[in-house]
Amino acid sequence: MDEATQRELNTFVEQEQAKAKLQSSTHTFTEMCWNKWVDWEYWEYLADCSRCITGSIGSRFSRAEETCLVNCVDRFLDTSLHIVKALDQQRQHMQPPQ
Repeated sequence: MDEATQRELNTFVEQEQAKAKLQSSTHTFTEMCWNKWVDWEYWEYLADCSRCITGSIGSRFSRAEETCLVNCVDRFLDTSLHIVKALDQQRQHMQPPQ
């Protein structure tokens, strides 16, 4: 292998190693933040949604309870989607230019 090809190969390997390190760091950061968010937010939403149930739990929820629970779950899903999109945008900004 000539010297120019060797330099090109070394540069490519260094770039790939840098990408792998960045992806690993991003994964670790995302996992830490996601776990903290899920632990805290899950219980917050669970507490909020449990307020929807005003009567004894039977085979059906009342119309008001059902509406409240649907809104609560929708809000939880919207928030989860928002966080996933925000994390994806952060990941894209952290990627080195190609």
